Amino acid sequence: MIELFSANTPNGKKISIMLEEIGYEYKVTKIDINNSEQFKPEFKKISPFSKIPVIIDHKNNKTIFESGAILIYLAEISGKFNDIKDRLNINQWLMAQMGYVGPMLGQHHQFHHYNPGKSKFGEDRYFKISKTIYQQLDERLAKSKYLACENYTIADIATFPWIARHQWHDIGLKNYKNLTRWYVEISEREAVKKGFKFMNKEEVLPIP
Repeated sequence: MIELFSANTPNGKKISIMLEEIGYEYKVTKIDINNSEQFKPEFKKISPFSKIPVIIDHKNNKTIFESGAILIYLAEISGKFNDIKDRLNINQWLMAQMGYVGPMLGQHHQFHHYNPGKSKFGEDRYFKISKTIYQQLDERLAKSKYLACENYTIADIATFPWIARHQWHDIGLKNYKNLTRWYVEISEREAVKKGFKFMNKEEVLPIP
């Protein structure tokens, strides 16, 4: 049994989608980040930076924090979505999501969606960077069916929930035909549909 400590965020959805994809039984323990539950001492014991998600693999007595590390771990124990022949490319695109795509879109959310009008500099800066990210992903997907290679991998699972907030971005996903093709195709996977609404069964994937 996998226990997933999480919240209804893109990083949280990565792991629920992966667990659905590999068909592992799991239970969700909600961490209410709006009420600072992530800073409680008992949670800091398993997440030193007070971040979600975290998993405990009770069968193997393993605790893993950081969403990218969790995806790698789940890929290793299941033997899925991280093929050795494509491992270098998968790792590169996964790290690009962890170090660039997620953090930059996250800042765009903060300035443009949550706090509009508070910092023109912040809004302009992260809108421009986010638009560049859309263009860069679109260019990559003009050359490859999926981000890392011709097969669906943990790099796609990591990136998809961030693009799923495209309505927050006000960039116009439909303007990027290759990114839209990739997004729509992944959104049709049954495991993605289930994992996306792991916290809210009424939540609907936004289709452009």
